[in-house]
Amino acid sequence: MASSVKQLCTICNDDGISNSAVTWCTECEVLFCGDCEKPHSKSHLSKNHKTMSADDYQKLPTFIQEISSQCQDHKKKFELYCSFHACPCCVQCVTDKHKMCQEMKPLSDILQSVKSSASVQLFEKDLKIVKENIDTAIKYLQTRITTTDNQKTKAIEKIRYMRKSIDDYLNKLEQDLLNDLESKHLKLRFNMATLVQQIEQRASQINQIQSQFSETTRYTTELQRFIGLREIEKITSQTTKYIEDLESGDHFIEKNLEVNLSSALQSFLQDVNSFGIININTTTSTLKIKAGRKDQAQHLIPKFPGVEQIKPSLLTRLTISKDIKSLVIFACLILPDGKFIILDRDKTQLLLFSNDGIFIRKVVTFTECPYDDCLIMNNTVAVGLGRVNKTVLVDLNRGEIIQSIKLSHHCFGVASDCKTLVISDSNSQCTTVNLNDMSHTILEGMRGVYCISLFQGNIYGTDFSGNEVCCYKATGEPLWTFQHQDIARPKGLTLDKNGFVYIASYGNNSILVVSPDGKICKTLLSDADGIKYPYAIDINRETGLMIVSSHTSGEKNEKSYQTCFVYKV
Repeated sequence: MASSVKQLCTICNDDGISNSAVTWCTECEVLFCGDCEKPHSKSHLSKNHKTMSADDYQKLPTFIQEISSQCQDHKKKFELYCSFHACPCCVQCVTDKHKMCQEMKPLSDILQSVKSSASVQLFEKDLKIVKENIDTAIKYLQTRITTTDNQKTKAIEKIRYMRKSIDDYLNKLEQDLLNDLESKHLKLRFNMATLVQQIEQRASQINQIQSQFSETTRYTTELQRFIGLREIEKITSQTTKYIEDLESGDHFIEKNLEVNLSSALQSFLQDVNSFGIININTTTSTLKIKAGRKDQAQHLIPKFPGVEQIKPSLLTRLTISKDIKSLVIFACLILPDGKFIILDRDKTQLLLFSNDGIFIRKVVTFTECPYDDCLIMNNTVAVGLGRVNKTVLVDLNRGEIIQSIKLSHHCFGVASDCKTLVISDSNSQCTTVNLNDMSHTILEGMRGVYCISLFQGNIYGTDFSGNEVCCYKATGEPLWTFQHQDIARPKGLTLDKNGFVYIASYGNNSILVVSPDGKICKTLLSDADGIKYPYAIDINRETGLMIVSSHTSGEKNEKSYQTCFVYKV
């Protein structure tokens, strides 16, 4: 985006005067107002300088405006170009930062290619294609958003229709049951009420005879009393028999109302745990974008050297403390501050060394056997504890384990890009751990991967028994596999900032480098360079430092021991 800030004259602004700029000199890199531009255009030294209006300059993208022909660190003009770091340099930069860089070219030779109109046209075409692809992608995604909105609406309708259908059906079943309850209750109640009415009639007769019994016995004649008592006996006998008949029948059996709900409804409440499931199903994208150029012609300058140009130079060797009798180095790291970490499997401990390779202290000792480590942030490393199916996080400053990650497989190789931790078991499984929420994802099919490394989202690994190095996508899908006669029982591996793969070839005492596409291999260091049984290797991608573990010969009559060599690549 072009800047919308008002441009002021650089010369006047330095004097505290805010005059609007009218001209930009591309060679002086200075904005001039009308008054300051006149002497600049007449000066013998600057009258031929190329200028442009301040308005046109303001229309340039901000990143273009911020580019200067002068080194900001040393305030000197850029004269050289470092192909390895893909950046312009002044003469002081070469001394300070690029001593080991072997591909320094005159900047004027590099800039000559920019003048090619063909290059400009190619870039213009690339931008047009990219813009069309972006517009197409946005339109496609907007269509997909509308589609998913419609799918949501239809899903809601489907869910609510099913709910209404269930409600209607349950309401019908409920009403049928209530109707049946009402019918049976009425029938049962009617039968009992009828029986009560009949018994009450008998009771009325008995009550009347009972109330008149004393008068009957007191005021009647002997004949009336005799015949009356016989009649009372008859009525009592009949009533007794009536009650007994009722009792012997089913008239006094207790008939209780109860409801037995459908077992299907009971199981519905127990077995149905959800109303349904929402799935996101994937299909092949219908998006069609234009293909860009597959070659690398659009890169005016190669951003990295070829394999043949990589030539490591030895800087130092770690100094092992005398109280450390032996080391079995399974992993080594270069920390962001330049210090070194060694994983000693013999004594199951992490050791810290200074930038100069001097032993500082023991960081932590493990109760289980460690196999590999990697940096996940400035002061924290992850350590794979092999066959106990566990990886731990170690705080280097505090010298203690701060977290333990339990897995379902062995933890032989670990690698991280500070966002994701990948752990391999050398058989056919790898697990990725999201370092934000510590969620796990198992990647199947990464056969034989022992030591691993991450670069730009891809997973790289060595197959010790297969004598090969492999590259996989973050999903575990294989990209390429490389075998070479010089790769023998490979152990550790690491990548530099350009994607070159460095391998510790344990079986033939050498350090190899493989091109980013997995097609070219070169031996960088060998037995002749003092490399013996290399196991661990690491590179600091910012500084280009490389550390390699190796056996080395001791003094006369002393046994060889393990240490690490530090190189500049």
